[in-house]
Amino acid sequence: RLRPCSPSPPAYSAWAAKMSVGERPPEQPAAVQAAGFTAAASEPLFARLLEKYRVPLLAICLPVSFLYGCYTQARRWLARALQRVPATHDERVRAVAQALQARAALPPERRRKIVTDRPITDQLTTGFFNKADKFRVPTSALHHILELDTERRVLRTEPMVSVEEATNFLVPRGFVLASHLEFGRATLGGLAMAVGMTTHAHITGLYQETVVSYEVVLATGEVLRVMQDGPHADLFRALPWSHGTLCVLVSLELQVIPAKRYIRLQYIPVSGQEALMREIRERCGALDPEAEVPEFCEATLFAKDRGVLTIGHFDNGRGPGDSAKVNALARWYKPWWYKHVEGYAQGGKPGEELVPVWDYILRHTRSIFWVIELMVPYGNHPLFRYLFGWLLPLDVTFMKLTTTEGVRRLTFMKQVFQDITLPMTDMEEAVNLAAECFDVWPLLIYPCKEFDHGPIAGQLRPPRPEQLCPGSRYPQWGMFFDLGLYGAPGYLLREEPYNPSNAFRRFIDFVKRVGGHPFLYADQFFTEEEFEEFFDLALWRKCRAKYHADGNFPTLWEKVRPEVDILKIGDVTLFENKKHA
Repeated sequence: RLRPCSPSPPAYSAWAAKMSVGERPPEQPAAVQAAGFTAAASEPLFARLLEKYRVPLLAICLPVSFLYGCYTQARRWLARALQRVPATHDERVRAVAQALQARAALPPERRRKIVTDRPITDQLTTGFFNKADKFRVPTSALHHILELDTERRVLRTEPMVSVEEATNFLVPRGFVLASHLEFGRATLGGLAMAVGMTTHAHITGLYQETVVSYEVVLATGEVLRVMQDGPHADLFRALPWSHGTLCVLVSLELQVIPAKRYIRLQYIPVSGQEALMREIRERCGALDPEAEVPEFCEATLFAKDRGVLTIGHFDNGRGPGDSAKVNALARWYKPWWYKHVEGYAQGGKPGEELVPVWDYILRHTRSIFWVIELMVPYGNHPLFRYLFGWLLPLDVTFMKLTTTEGVRRLTFMKQVFQDITLPMTDMEEAVNLAAECFDVWPLLIYPCKEFDHGPIAGQLRPPRPEQLCPGSRYPQWGMFFDLGLYGAPGYLLREEPYNPSNAFRRFIDFVKRVGGHPFLYADQFFTEEEFEEFFDLALWRKCRAKYHADGNFPTLWEKVRPEVDILKIGDVTLFENKKHA
């Protein structure tokens, strides 16, 4: 449905114009300011010093990061309290539409490509897409929860609302999002334009399967409500994984599910790869569409043949004779989640506990899954947790603002940050190959349904016939899983030869062969031609032409490609001298 935008008050027009023309230059870290790695000679030295002396440096960085996070939260609160932004959702949408209409009225040679005004340093990506020469649309004010419809079980929200803010709003009202990302800083709009999933994904599928509708603004300033069965159904299917290359998202409706006070978690340690893989498949219902499955299911692997399966159900609390203890595991003084799970793997005995819903959903936030251990190696020590655990996590914006070119190299030369969905039919090979290529532990496994919506139904190619679950009804589905790889390769920790490009290329060839999908927030070790082999861009291209995105928004490859030639830079064998020795 198309609805025109009526003129807004002059104050809002001025605000929109100020934001859209980019009166303030975006915050650009040193890593973005040069095309390619033209670093000064001191950059590699700085990176080495940062690695060697990170413990004393963190004594400065941790409190500064904490204060910076407090500053950004206070700034947002003041903007709301002082009404520095339009007061209602319609007025905020009108400001976005008018900014785009003003751009459309410019001569073609003056129309810069459209991006949001969200600083790249505030986005959960490893790369640095340069927005300095783009037309920045005022979306930073779109951070309001609009409505919870308890009858339809739908949350209507603006895109800049974070997972943590949505959780804080929903849990006291007895609901949680049907899908999201288990990291509090992720925004709901960012997940909608990219991808997200949780330990509930073996029931719901990816985040995109839980979106009811989108409200978007086209490059012409026209506002559309996009639904699965509406007149813009093609755009509905093309928006996931589009990364802001089709239109500007201004609100969305998401499915929510009823929640109880706790989640009763069971920790099941398993030894032996055959038993471990079988347990994962059986528990998530990968082979039987009628199987009774837990509401939450995940596995954490600490070796190829050793891991812990964690399953959970909503629960109201302890009853008579119930021995399960309550564990508020997201509190700042508690052990990091994966370290807590590792205790069950080491002990070899199953366990059960009641975890408050809020703590379970945000359990990975403090340690950013297990990335923080690279930066704060002593962060899980009991003394540090009790005295300074409240300083964590490091603020993402602060970390990206202080990223130099030398430090940027470390993110793909000496570390691995990847999420990749793969068919569960190839889980053993995926785990074994990941161990050979990277030797990064633990590994994260989230079972996830991927549905066959037919040909030309979006960027994701449908599961292959042999990957579909026997007996699954329309739409048919296959059980995939997210393989999370985060950390420093074991080869480097042992100072053994390691070539980043060769390792990633070998693994990504496997992903392509089995029909997997790399998450595009991470650095991609493939070319544009190979990118189009992973994803089906036919519908995306049709929507680019139909909805006036061609020439007005960056292309998908422009948005997700690394800003540096990581294939070339990463084609270096580290510790090669050790091999010769």
